Amino acid sequence: MAARPGPDELASIVSLHEFEAPGRARMAGPAWDYVAGGSWDEITLAENDNAWREFRFAPRVLTDIRTVDVSGSFLGRRSALPIAIAPMAVMAMAHPDAEGAVARAAAAAGIPYCASTSASTSIEGVAEAAPEADLLFQLYLTRDLEYTRSLVDRAVAAGYRAIVLTVDLPVLGYRERDRRSGFALPPMPNVEPAAGAARGRYAGLEDQRAMGLTWADLATIRSWSPLPLVLKGILAPADARLAVEHGVDGIVVSNHGARQLDRSLATAHALPDVVAAVDGRLEVWVDGGIRRGLDVAVALALGASGVLVGRPFYWALAAAGQAGVERAIAILREELELTLPLLGCASIAHLNRELFQRRHDGE
Repeated sequence: MAARPGPDELASIVSLHEFEAPGRARMAGPAWDYVAGGSWDEITLAENDNAWREFRFAPRVLTDIRTVDVSGSFLGRRSALPIAIAPMAVMAMAHPDAEGAVARAAAAAGIPYCASTSASTSIEGVAEAAPEADLLFQLYLTRDLEYTRSLVDRAVAAGYRAIVLTVDLPVLGYRERDRRSGFALPPMPNVEPAAGAARGRYAGLEDQRAMGLTWADLATIRSWSPLPLVLKGILAPADARLAVEHGVDGIVVSNHGARQLDRSLATAHALPDVVAAVDGRLEVWVDGGIRRGLDVAVALALGASGVLVGRPFYWALAAAGQAGVERAIAILREELELTLPLLGCASIAHLNRELFQRRHDGE
């Protein structure tokens, strides 16, 4: 297995893309494919990345940019950046310190970390590893509603401050890479089935439709805790309006990292219509393919109040553990600190759609 980069080598990494090769060298092939891959023909996987690059800036000049503020906020709490670390599964496949290292890196940088139900570290273990971290808990329907509620209870007790309910995984997308490799998720302490139940390759997460979650159930889930509720996996403006009507606190424009329904809209393309449908009545976050501070600026200018970044932090963890994740966050920070003054903006609040336009198809 390849050696992890030392401090000097890590400092020489200057873009998130550069973590991919050393990260891949540290991970087993099937595990890498599980994290890196999409579904079916992986059309949306490619479009998620490319869609952010379709925008071209028209920067303003001669504005007062002597100081620049790149801070943001999530659900009313200040964040050093308008960036949170997205929920990702079984990070022990990348590094033995797993989610604990990611949570500590997020805490050190002053940004939120959204821990996954399918983490390789328990709900409590993540919180204990990083007591100062701003933790959100991503919730899957798991086993049954009673057990799922117990996960929420544990998150509340452990100090998490919001529930991020994933709503776009009634069944698992057709993931050809996993089918070829025979990949199965390793043990996950929050998910493991009841004694005597069959585990399956994805520990039962692949068929949540059996639990029959609908909009009518959101009130029940909200009643489980006083924490804000965010819905992750919204692409349709009609669903965004329903989220407002059902009183949730935020939504994440997301296609599950292109791992569910291939040929779904890229999130950069879906975001403007969702923002218009919400009309400022709840927070809108976005994930999917964000790899540059430039992408962050586009997302915020399109109306998102925050972005979630996933795979690059997974690769950074695999490459160099906590130090790798810290370096990846620092790169995004520096890129954003340069992007804002070049756009003529003194803070993220000044980002708006007048600063750019989307290129026409074929240009």
